[in-house]
Amino acid sequence: MYKNIVIPVILDHPEKNKAAFEAARALADEGAHFTLLHVLEDIPVYVSEYVPNDFVVEARKTLRSKLDELSKTLPNCHAAITEGRPGTQILKWAEQNNSDCIVIASHRPNISDILLGSVAHYVVRHAKCAVHVIR
Repeated sequence: MYKNIVIPVILDHPEKNKAAFEAARALADEGAHFTLLHVLEDIPVYVSEYVPNDFVVEARKTLRSKLDELSKTLPNCHAAITEGRPGTQILKWAEQNNSDCIVIASHRPNISDILLGSVAHYVVRHAKCAVHVIR
């Protein structure tokens, strides 16, 4: 069905990632291309003075290593890291890279999601391509 699939990943929820990978495989055309995308959120200004200068550089190295390992679990897959607000960056990446599908894992909603919204909710509402949400 899809040829260019983006899978946003959060490294501290491996069970969610596994379910998203399985769904992406099921939705993919033969020879499809997969991108594992991790969004490194900006450090708030009020916290930044307490964070070591090389924190972002080291965090990127660690993320890159973990994402590269994960990307070996899907054929024709590569990893990417971007920075900013997760929902916005996922959509920006998908549009700039001509993705035709986003497979995103979601958690069970709670009261804060009703008031503030979740990343998956934002992506579903604003994506210009197909979105499959995995629970």
